[in-house]
Amino acid sequence: MDSQKDALQRIIATLANKNEELQNFIETLNHTLDRVQVNSTQVVSDLEEEFDTLYSILDEMKESMTNTIKQETVRKSHELQNQQTQSTNALESAEELLEFANNAVTMAPAFRLTMKPKATDNMTHLMVDFIQERQLLQGLKFLPVPRAPEIVLEDCLVIDNEVTVTWRIPVEDSKIDHYILEYRKTNHEGLPRVKDEQCWEVVDNIKTSEYTLQGLRFDTKFMNFRVRACNKAAAGDYSDPVTLETRAFNFGFDSTSSHLNLKVEDRSVEWDPQGGKGVDTKVKGKENKGRSGTPSPKRTSVTRSPAPRGARDRFTGESYTVLGDTSIESGQHYWEVKPQKDCKSYSVGLAYRNLGKFDQLGKTNTTWCIHVNNWLQNSFAAKHNNKAKNLDVPVPDSIGVYCDFDRGQLSFYNAENKQLLHTFKVRFTQPVVPAFMVWCGGLTLSTGLQIPSAIRSFQKTENGLGGSNINKATECFSL
Repeated sequence: MDSQKDALQRIIATLANKNEELQNFIETLNHTLDRVQVNSTQVVSDLEEEFDTLYSILDEMKESMTNTIKQETVRKSHELQNQQTQSTNALESAEELLEFANNAVTMAPAFRLTMKPKATDNMTHLMVDFIQERQLLQGLKFLPVPRAPEIVLEDCLVIDNEVTVTWRIPVEDSKIDHYILEYRKTNHEGLPRVKDEQCWEVVDNIKTSEYTLQGLRFDTKFMNFRVRACNKAAAGDYSDPVTLETRAFNFGFDSTSSHLNLKVEDRSVEWDPQGGKGVDTKVKGKENKGRSGTPSPKRTSVTRSPAPRGARDRFTGESYTVLGDTSIESGQHYWEVKPQKDCKSYSVGLAYRNLGKFDQLGKTNTTWCIHVNNWLQNSFAAKHNNKAKNLDVPVPDSIGVYCDFDRGQLSFYNAENKQLLHTFKVRFTQPVVPAFMVWCGGLTLSTGLQIPSAIRSFQKTENGLGGSNINKATECFSL
């Protein structure tokens, strides 16, 4: 019965997935049909506009050339009329002077006039040869549109929060001028949905058939990509879209878990010496002593004036702590923390959620961290179960945290050059959460990061060597 039940559940799940795919496909078809009508109307409108422009140009040329012919007609008529008037006057003068023909014949105006017309009746020099233009108009065709590119999925690469997309043109086209790449983030696997919560972002004027998007924050599980080719005249169809996986560990600071002296936003926390003033907290029940299995304090009434962040008593005393809002239960994860330059003291690490309200990071057997102290006496140490190991390396400007829950490994790196700072080997017995302590300063969190390739390579090397260096570095901290 159990096997039949499992088989039925798999069939139901398959049908549900297929149903979702069909609904998405129907939406795509409806959207495409709507766009066909819209685009068709737009193309007809553009065509009419182009022909109207041609008509306007022809009308302007016709008017200009007609005016030229009229002006030439006026010029020739004027010159011929002047010649005619001069000839008539000369003829009259010649008749009057006939009686003096023997003596003044050479002085008569008729003998001084040219007998060749100054203008001819020929107007062929103003005729226009429209053969070439007629052939051009008769050869008018729709614009040559480039073929849709094909994204080469096996050549696409997702690494170090960068995505490289590669494509090719199915038919060689020397007239392609550039490409347009579009992408969007999504949490839906498979073909892109017409209605998605994210809009397409555009990268234009790409001159090669490959492009790398850099500095991405992977705050969704997947990204959709599509590309189109353009020549000098028009843009072609989009390629078939592809979906690439961009999973990463995303979390923020949990403001409800923070000490009252910490000012918490989604990805930043700052020491606030005035944060705990004006708060009257009444707690009933036994106090959480910070050991596994003990109940958390029951909050009954809290009064605070002003109260921009609400009442909190998760951590108190000198436990200036805030936890992450997402637990780690399996897998490999990476995030980075950048302290303010003048931060006097801070800790970065992991903790179980049952951390006591007075407990400090690194001083219990349920917390692991590295601690930086810039107050009075500088120190840089790895801490766990109230034991410290001084780290003989410079304090980096930004710290990378790598957690392999399944292997029981917590490593800290210089986020800039990926130098290993310290590693804890732990047998985690329950989910853990990122944990932070800050005093007189602030921290900024960077999440949505893939595990850097340099750290992946280092981890493979260490695991291949049996982890002897790691065990030696963390011998006193292993549980």
